[in-house]
Amino acid sequence: MGTTGEAAGISEWLGQSGRSWAEQWRRTDRGFSMLTERLLQRTREFDFGSMLDIGCGAGELSLAIARGRPQCRVVGVDISPPLVAAARERGAHHPDVVFELADAATWRPVEPFAPDLLVSRHGVMFFDDPASAFANLRELAAPGAALMFSCFRGRELNPALTEASTLLPDPPAPPADPRAPGPFAFADRDYVEQILTRAGWSDLAFEAYDFAMIVGGGADPIEDSLAYFTTIGPAARAARELGEADREAFLGRLRDLARRNLREGIVSLRAAAWIVTARKA
Repeated sequence: MGTTGEAAGISEWLGQSGRSWAEQWRRTDRGFSMLTERLLQRTREFDFGSMLDIGCGAGELSLAIARGRPQCRVVGVDISPPLVAAARERGAHHPDVVFELADAATWRPVEPFAPDLLVSRHGVMFFDDPASAFANLRELAAPGAALMFSCFRGRELNPALTEASTLLPDPPAPPADPRAPGPFAFADRDYVEQILTRAGWSDLAFEAYDFAMIVGGGADPIEDSLAYFTTIGPAARAARELGEADREAFLGRLRDLARRNLREGIVSLRAAAWIVTARKA
């Protein structure tokens, strides 16, 4: 799914967040383009004929893998109705790709389906009970199946997620529980290892991957980045609630932020992820 907001409950994806991300999937694809390419490279390490995309969002990773492996059966699962609708529309001409509206933490396929590879681009940090969710995913996977997912590393390593929020008149405080469902829930490598081991996964490996998250481009990258920050960016919900004067001041600070990070017609900020792999014994 790949959210960059602080609000992370399931209700967010059933409501405004899900609608915003579905409407703005092109911005999402662009923002995560470097990470997506790395994940596609990593899939070449695995031999698989069926794949499950966990928290598939608007379907970019599912469809990219399907294009490269036309004989592969691909199923994407997401809890957000608007995102699944967007994925289905994008995948209308790919008969081997199916998008299901469901919670991957408890999902069971109606028809026989045991994926050889389970992947996720930033869609696994929002489980209420991650150990139970990964145990469920392990149970439905084929024997010897591989798991690969990306998640954000530390908050201090990800100005792409945090910088805009600091410019708000009343910047939000980090969650009291750093492991609560949200974008940074899996920042602690030891914690992720504990979850996966408890859920029965083995052969764990972590790749630290840094990338530029693109937030603005096109004819006017500065204004385009403002549209990102105020629509699907980390400060979007708070920005919608500002009064007129505070909002104008906030937009001015965002423009300054965008100008400082403008290079060759692209506005981007640093992001840092883990790419985690594991195996079902």
